Amino acid sequence: MRILFSYSLAAMLLFGSCSQAQSEKSADEPKGSSGKKHKKESLENRLTADAVPGLKRLGQLEGVKESSGLAMGQPGTYYTMGDQGNPPIIYKIDGDGKLLDEVRLSATNEDWESITHSSDGTLFVTDAGNNDNNRRDLTIYRVNPAQPATVGEIHFTYPDQQEFPPKKKARNFDCEASVWHNGQIYLFTRDRGSKATSKVYTVPDKPGTYTARRIASLSIPDEVTDASISPDGRHLVLMGSEQMFVFSGASMSSLLKAKPRRIALTGAGQTEGVLFTDDQTLLISSEQGSLYQYKMP
Repeated sequence: MRILFSYSLAAMLLFGSCSQAQSEKSADEPKGSSGKKHKKESLENRLTADAVPGLKRLGQLEGVKESSGLAMGQPGTYYTMGDQGNPPIIYKIDGDGKLLDEVRLSATNEDWESITHSSDGTLFVTDAGNNDNNRRDLTIYRVNPAQPATVGEIHFTYPDQQEFPPKKKARNFDCEASVWHNGQIYLFTRDRGSKATSKVYTVPDKPGTYTARRIASLSIPDEVTDASISPDGRHLVLMGSEQMFVFSGASMSSLLKAKPRRIALTGAGQTEGVLFTDDQTLLISSEQGSLYQYKMP
């Protein structure tokens, strides 16, 4: 009996210790499923930071399917949008990815792949996703986000495209990256044929119909998915898949002649959006909905 009593007492003490530890653990965790989410995000943050110094996960984009670009809004806010198959909506978010507003445009989302902004806050949505290189309706929508009912249209064609589509190795007329600079929209192609060259074209930022002007060809060993230029105009970033290429120079012409520096973004997912928030800091979005901040060294 004494032995049985000792076993029972030990079991009671052990159960009490486990219950207390579990209670303390539960008190430290957020209630409901958010506890698991918090631990998952913390782990993802740590793994990302360990893999890529300077890269920090900020949060998850709310209500945005397949974020495909980023542009600047009012201080502390940004714009993004979904690509092919999504409604013609621009989403206003904060720095953590929280959805603040939706702006529906009087336009068609054939395949929105890029968004950029001018110095006065005008947004330019580039509907030039062209996976099969056979589109003839390439358009950039110009919009004041405060007046979304009024949308200007910039239609353009490529001067060097003669076939729709060209042979597979020559399919370099998909455009998923754009930046505004000094009254021009710079367009950077995604080389689906050989993953080796991003061609650079420009069109004016005013509504109209244009033949784009080809001004450069950049050696990029990846498919370019977005672009951004720093506020001081001294850095240009082209985004690839879990990597980006940084060009540095004193002017746009020198940027396009510079040798890029490759920065790996291991573990960041299918990176589709990039935006300079200041001269050294980048906001990055992935197709999976993650939002990151990267501090350039």
